[in-house]
This record gives sequence, C-alpha cells and structure tokens, in this order.
Amino acid sequence: MDYLDQLNDAQREGVINTEGPTMIIAGAGSGKTRVLTFRIAHLIREKQVDPFSIMALTFTNKAAKEMRERIETVVGSDARNLWMGTFHSVFARILRAEAHLLGYAKSFTIYDTDDSKSLLKTIIKELGLDDATYKPNTVYNRISAAKNSLIGWQDYLANPELRSDDASNMRPEIGNIYKTYALRCFKAGAMDFDDLLFNTDKLFKEHLEALNKYQNRIKYVLVDEFQDTNLCQYFIIRKLCSMWENICVVGDDAQSIYGFRGADITNILNFERDYPDLKIFKLEQNYRSTQTIVEAANTVIQKNKAQLPKTVWTANEEGNLIELIKAVSDNEEGRLVASSIFEEKMQHQLKFSDFVILYRTNSQSRAMEEALRRMNIKYKVVGGLSFYQRKEIKDLLAYLRFSINQNDEASLRRIINLPKRGIGDTTVDKLIVAANDHGISIWDVLQNATSFVGGRVTGTLFDFVTLIKRFALEVERKDAYDAAFEIAKGSGLLRELYEDKTVEGLSRYENVQELLNAIKEYVEDPEKTEKSLSAFLQDVSLITNQDEDKDKDPEKVTLMTIHMAKGLEFKYVYIVGLEEDLFPSQMMLSSRADLEEERRLFYVAITRAQKRLFLSYALTRYRFGRLKNCEPSRFLDDLDQRYIKVSTRFGGLESAPRSSGNYARSLVNGIKRTTSSAPVTKATTSYRAPSDFTPSDTSVLKEGMKVEHPKFGYGTVTQLDETGADRKAKILFDDFGEKTLLLSFAKLRIHT
Repeated sequence: MDYLDQLNDAQREGVINTEGPTMIIAGAGSGKTRVLTFRIAHLIREKQVDPFSIMALTFTNKAAKEMRERIETVVGSDARNLWMGTFHSVFARILRAEAHLLGYAKSFTIYDTDDSKSLLKTIIKELGLDDATYKPNTVYNRISAAKNSLIGWQDYLANPELRSDDASNMRPEIGNIYKTYALRCFKAGAMDFDDLLFNTDKLFKEHLEALNKYQNRIKYVLVDEFQDTNLCQYFIIRKLCSMWENICVVGDDAQSIYGFRGADITNILNFERDYPDLKIFKLEQNYRSTQTIVEAANTVIQKNKAQLPKTVWTANEEGNLIELIKAVSDNEEGRLVASSIFEEKMQHQLKFSDFVILYRTNSQSRAMEEALRRMNIKYKVVGGLSFYQRKEIKDLLAYLRFSINQNDEASLRRIINLPKRGIGDTTVDKLIVAANDHGISIWDVLQNATSFVGGRVTGTLFDFVTLIKRFALEVERKDAYDAAFEIAKGSGLLRELYEDKTVEGLSRYENVQELLNAIKEYVEDPEKTEKSLSAFLQDVSLITNQDEDKDKDPEKVTLMTIHMAKGLEFKYVYIVGLEEDLFPSQMMLSSRADLEEERRLFYVAITRAQKRLFLSYALTRYRFGRLKNCEPSRFLDDLDQRYIKVSTRFGGLESAPRSSGNYARSLVNGIKRTTSSAPVTKATTSYRAPSDFTPSDTSVLKEGMKVEHPKFGYGTVTQLDETGADRKAKILFDDFGEKTLLLSFAKLRIHT
C-alpha cells in the first residue's frame, strides 16, 4: 500500500473508492494521471481484479504508454494484460475479433486520412462533380462529423435538415458522396478512422450477443480526458458499462477545448444525470503553479456559466505578478517578447527550454520567429512547420520567385500545376527533357510549347506563360506588396484557400494573409530603402536559408498553439495576441457556448505556467494586407486586478495608474482610450528618416537633449539609466510616446 502514501487525501479517495460510477474532477496541475494509474494499480493489487477485465481509454498512445509503465512499477507485468490504449486502438481490437458480424474480413484495411481523401477525390470525379466546390477535405470533414454524431449515410440522406444545410452551402450532393464512399469502403473491406468508432457502436447496437460478451468480460472502464469525448465515444462507453456500472471518468470541464473536433462538453457536465448514484471526487490542489497564477486562472474561468463547481488552490509560493506587455504593433510585440525572454534567461540563469510562446493561430508565429531570429535565440515550432516552411507559404513564395526569375526550375515545378490547371508530371518531364536536349531553359521551351509538346495541353501552357509574363510586369511596375498581392490573387491561390472553409483551410488562408502582411510591413518600414519584391525575397532567403546548426545544445524556446500545449507545462509562459477577434477568435463569438470554449482555452493557456506568466497584445496588427486598430481582449478584463502589472521594459507602452476599482477593467478601458485618441496613421506614417540620417555618439547623451530616431522620429531624453551592463535612455517621442532604448543598439541623432 506504499503507493497510497504518495497521495493527498482527495487523491487517495479517488483511488480507493473503486466500485460504481465515479467522476474525478481534476483541476489543472492536480495530479490526475497519478490518480488514474494508481486507481488501476489498486484494482489489480488490492482488489484482485483480473487485468483482462479492466479497460482504460486515453486520447494518445503516448499517454497510454506512460500510464502502463507507471502501473507496471506497482503491479509488475500484469499491467501488460490491461485493455489499455486510445479509443481507436482498443475498439479496432474488438472489431478485428467481431468483424464477421458486420460483414468484414478479420483482416480489414484501415484507411488513414490521406487514403480517405484520395478515395473521395475519385468518387467526386466519377460523379461528375466540380472538385472546386466539393473539395475532398471539406467533404471528408462533413462525413467525419456525421459519423461522430452516429449518423450513417442512410440517416444522412433521410435527414431534411442536413440536406437543406448542404444545399444552402452549394453542396447538395454530399449525402450521395457519403453513400458512395461508405459502400466503396465496405466493398474494399476497409474502415476509416471514424468507422472504428461508428462500427463499434453499430456492433453493440445490432448484435446484442457481442455486446453481452464484452459487458461480461470488461468489468471496469476508466476514461482519461473525459471532457474531450464525442457523442459516439460516450455511447459506446455507456453500453459497455451498463451491466456492472463500474465506470470511472477523469477530466476537467474547464479544459474542454476541442469542440471543433466534435468533443461534447455536455458529456461531463451532464454525467450525473445518467448516473444518479455517481460518486464525485474533486482534485483541487494544484502542484504546478504559483498562487498568483492559480488564483488568476480561477478569476477567468469563474466567468463561464456552464461548468462544474470547484475551487483550485495551491500551497506553492505566492510568486510574481502576471506581466502584461503592451505593444504598438505585432512586430513590436515580437521584439518585446523576445527581449523579455532573453532578459529573464540571463537574470535567473534559466534555459531557453524553460520558455514557451503560446498563440491562438499558427499564423502568429511569423512575427515571433523573426524577432527570436534577430536576437539569435534558438526556437522550435511544435505542431506545425516553421512559418516559412509551410506548404501554402512555400507555394506563394515560389510564384513570387518565378515571377522574378523564369529560370528557377524548382519554383516552376512547384507552381506549374498549382492550382490545378491540367499540366501533369508527364508534361513537365517532357519540358525538362526538351530543355536539356536543346540546351535551353524550360522557360524557353514553355514559350515555344507547340514545337516541343503536342496535344491539347499546349493551350494550357500558353495560358500559364501569359500569366507569368503579366506577373513579371507587375514586379517591374509595383512595390513588393502590390506585386505580391496581384500574384497571390491572379494565380488563384488566394481564391482556392479562401473557398476552403474547413479549420485547416482557414488556417492556411490566414497564413498566406500573414505573409502578405509581412510584405506590407516591409514596404512601410522607413528603414528599408529598397521596396522591390526582389529585395524582400532576398531578406526572406536570409531568414529561411540558415546555415546548418552545428550547436548540439537542444535548448530552444518552444512556439505552439494553445491547443497543442494542453497537458504540457513550462516554467515561463508567454500568451501573445490577446486582442479582440484574434483571441477570442472572431469565429467563436456567435454563441455563448463558443465564447465559453474560447475562455476555457485562455484558462488552459494560463495554467501551463509554473513560475511566471506574461500576456501581450498589440494596438495595431496587419490583417488581410491592411493595418488594423486592435482592441485588447475581453479576457484581460476577466483577470482580477490584484494579479497584473504592466510591463514598461524594452520600450513598451506605459501603464495606466493603479486605481482602487477593478484594475483589469480600468486598464483595458484606458488602453481603448489611448487607441482612439492616437490614430494609428500618425504613429506609423508621420515620420520618414532623411536620406542623410547619421547616428551620433550616444556616450555624450544627457537628460533633456533633443534626439531623432530613424523609426520613432523626434523626442526628448527624460531619463538615463547608467546601471547594469548597458546604458538605457527613456525618450519621450512626439508620435510614439515614451520608449526605453538600449543605447548600444539605438540609432540616435542628437540635435543641439
């Protein structure tokens, strides 16, 4: 029983009370994994339950592996006999054994996502449908959502509401595609990922002998991250447990953030309705974070109406206040965050791996990556490629490069059939062979396609050549942004991404817009004298074509979306982009349920922090090629004033004075007043450095001196800080307000 000594009282109760329906509500950082694993170990070791009769369901193979290993340290090799794994892996095991009841062979094939989309693409073509309207990705997600809601193709076709919804979205044939797809999969003896759940429910619903078999065999079912289950998963669990009712679910409604994947928070909120004799244990002691972080998170999540009551607390140290970083622009936000990370690391002897930057959307990584690169801070992007390595970014960059240099074969290969224009690999191979045989460029071959490539494709090649020639003229006549925008639009890339309304499609569209934003910022940067597209691409190549990293030190700052960060923890956490329409997302403001999920996402982000938490936002941000005024996120107003201080380091905006009322509210209101009283156009476009600008020797700088900065314009030195390794100066600029600058880096011209 020594393992019980490692538990607090609440955890211990959750472990030893093994009979009947149980719900363990586990607050962030409360040790839920330990409780779940020790509960299983207790069943085997003390209750003498056969491991073959215990099923433990998780959402990742990694979680299942770690749990099994922990259980094995307590009970030994018996742990290997558990029914433990992800929902898909455990139910696939059942389906393998019972496949004949559903008309499948035991060796049925499992289609991955690419297999499924490829089949859908074929079906769409065979049905004579427009693949621009019926994009395989869109259709796949629609069918997946139906299966996760236990809607088969027959029910789908019979449901007038679903058919009407498809018709209003100009895709009335999705039901028929679903039918054809399901029948084709069955004929091929294949199931996709969603079928592993859908068919398990079908097995138990239509074949009671199979259900009875597993009800007798599985006497205890434990579910991790229960708040993330969908309708199909919950129905299967209920059927399995209906005989013994030894079901234990572990989760936290406050961390339910996967509604877009089909997760249904009502599964955990209404669990007691299905099991009136439910035993509830609350794990409320947080072992991860400081008191300040825990209490601040509580003030946020208490604003949600749909929740299970609990009060998370910690015995840890009080810790530092949460630091709020206010920036003029998203680029400055990146600079301030990078500077803060560097200073915190140096002051407290930390590792870069102690830091994480969390954002709402992948497109936000661009400004952060560039700021970190400029300070030579190593980083890694988790859950996605580095911004400039993402396919949609590389696609547009290839168009831009080829519009400048028509001898760029790599870019040509990438774009010649993108978007689809009927130029296949065989045609491209013919072009390359002809170029090599005649000692000319592929572009020369393209311009004389009729002489080298016969058939109907010559007309398509002629259209492509005409398109590129038009782009080349745009490059000559316009600055980098205007040319890039015309190419993005004229190529069809923007339209194709815009029309893909899936979560992935929207993300890709946002990423391309973020690239255009970067080009717009480049053009409007007064320090950039060359505004051409060629100059911008040269800058980008210096960022992306890095020398091979010879440093074997794995320590890097982590960048990831908040969704990817769930379940992780870091000593220092930076949550960036806290602005209305970004976080909370504009797409999540149509209902209270959506907004509350966004607030839970903010809660998850806050509770990743162990020691320090930093929040940041920008007053202006480029969106869709235009500079936008931004309002601070309403979530900042959810935070109690006692837990926040406003950063004035590195030239950040000054804070409003602390008031006796709600500080967070007065702070946000003060920020809004600042935004409206200082037009963005003045702060960003009123000053241009003269061509003869030459920095002065700042060693002679004194308080009261008038200075000129190439970006911020004219200002007055209000304070000099001689302490520390670097001299700093506080300067009140006419258009940008007060900034604190490091004199070793600042370019200042002194006016006497």
